[in-house]
Amino acid sequence: MDQEADEQERYRAPALDKGLDIIELLAATADGLSQAEIAKALARSPNEIYRMLDRLVRRNYVRRTQEDRYELTLRLFELAHARPPLQRLISQANPALRGFALRAEQAAHLVIRDRNILVAVAQVDSPGYWNVSVRVGSRIGLLNTGSGHVFLAFATPQEQLLMLQEQDPGHPAKLPSDIAQRLDTVRRQGYEMMPSAQVSGVHNISIPIFGPLGKVIAALTCPYTQRLDKQGTPDMEQVLVLLKRAGRELSQPPTA
Repeated sequence: MDQEADEQERYRAPALDKGLDIIELLAATADGLSQAEIAKALARSPNEIYRMLDRLVRRNYVRRTQEDRYELTLRLFELAHARPPLQRLISQANPALRGFALRAEQAAHLVIRDRNILVAVAQVDSPGYWNVSVRVGSRIGLLNTGSGHVFLAFATPQEQLLMLQEQDPGHPAKLPSDIAQRLDTVRRQGYEMMPSAQVSGVHNISIPIFGPLGKVIAALTCPYTQRLDKQGTPDMEQVLVLLKRAGRELSQPPTA
């Protein structure tokens, strides 16, 4: 056994591991599970699963339904929001955005999804006199912006529909074919690069920011403008590389 494996074995906490295994299993199940189903899925005895479930129910992390099935409560959600997650995200994002702006000599902004509405929550200017910026608090379009394309491209069909209908209640239940093809490209290449639909001469370069569960939690966008009065500034492809680097700083590795 190598040293790293030995250290992991030394500090094992079997009871804690067992409880976390149950929580993670229930989190991946839509309709809850019976005690027997949990025991079988985790290769544990029904007795040890019962004792752990009893503690999780008493601590309000899990509830027992009338059908004798177990499902997660909102306790973990409440704990996750005990400190405002938006403030944490912004505090982590600002240094990465400032570093990008200095290296790329371009502005950048961060967009989140709030109740199926896209909102700009952070913005940094380029170090020069000229840039295109988005005001913090601005609502961002889904179908006509790079940030919107990123969120739609990495969303499930159900999530796409919810976002589209939130912005336009009369929107059809299906994406236009040209948009669907574009989103396939964005998802495949991992970024969006498109002419701005709002400002002539601007190209939106947008990348996804991933959370620990592999879901897109934000979009990082640079409204790229070509400088004509200064030589040697990064071109669009170089700015994309720098933006991806900033995105990797903000994205969280997937949980095991």
